[in-house]
Amino acid sequence: MEDHINNAKSELNFSEWDDYSNRRKKSKLKSIISQIKDDEMPLSSYTIIHGDAKLSESDKELIIEWIENLKDNLNK
Repeated sequence: MEDHINNAKSELNFSEWDDYSNRRKKSKLKSIISQIKDDEMPLSSYTIIHGDAKLSESDKELIIEWIENLKDNLNK
């Protein structure tokens, strides 16, 4: 699990979010949306142990809508 966390932080570290350019933030947000739509997140290895972490279709839609709004507001 620690390897997953370290790998994830190398890709996206929310502790460094404010240091990212808006272009990079948008790219990361698009990637998150893609991973949610493709059922890549949360990881299946995680949801096996934590079944309640599985996202329903309505959960996915809500999260994606929130991320889209965040992405759209980056230039405002």
